[in-house]
Amino acid sequence: MKFMIASDIHGSSFYCKEMLAAFDREHADKLLLLGDLLYHGPRNDLPKEYAPKTVIALLNERKNQILCVRGNCDTEVDQMVLEFPILADYCILYVGNRMIFVTHGHRFNKETPPPLQPGDILLHGHTHIPAWEPFGDDQLYLNPGSISIPKEGSAHGYITLTENKILWKGLNGAAYHTLML
Repeated sequence: MKFMIASDIHGSSFYCKEMLAAFDREHADKLLLLGDLLYHGPRNDLPKEYAPKTVIALLNERKNQILCVRGNCDTEVDQMVLEFPILADYCILYVGNRMIFVTHGHRFNKETPPPLQPGDILLHGHTHIPAWEPFGDDQLYLNPGSISIPKEGSAHGYITLTENKILWKGLNGAAYHTLML
């Protein structure tokens, strides 16, 4: 199984289209979205081509390929227009012999982690900054950054995840960091 993981679209139809083109190029099985799909939030500027209704249509066309966790900007009203579940605070993936706790990052993060065992991975978005850092008791924190509003000079990027490798990529498909599991 190959996952493409992206976060923080924030209603940008431009970057949503770019993300879906990358998903097709990657030939991934599932698109795992880490929240903040439609609304840009009061702390962020409007992203390029802010058009939440277009993002709704684009994502609904792929509803059978999408898994999603809830971001701090996602609401019950958003769930009324999206045809795939978005309101789970977290999900659990098992890849090889590792457990990956997937969340948005506003509730569970390095400072307030969920219960984790040594070797587990905490995967979240929210910060808009890519990360691959050890923390805690032999755990790993991963973040794909943001598709639409990257911060601290990071790329508009995403992650691909397979059983033994994680790749951070820019929207152009160029890998800029690799992690073997």
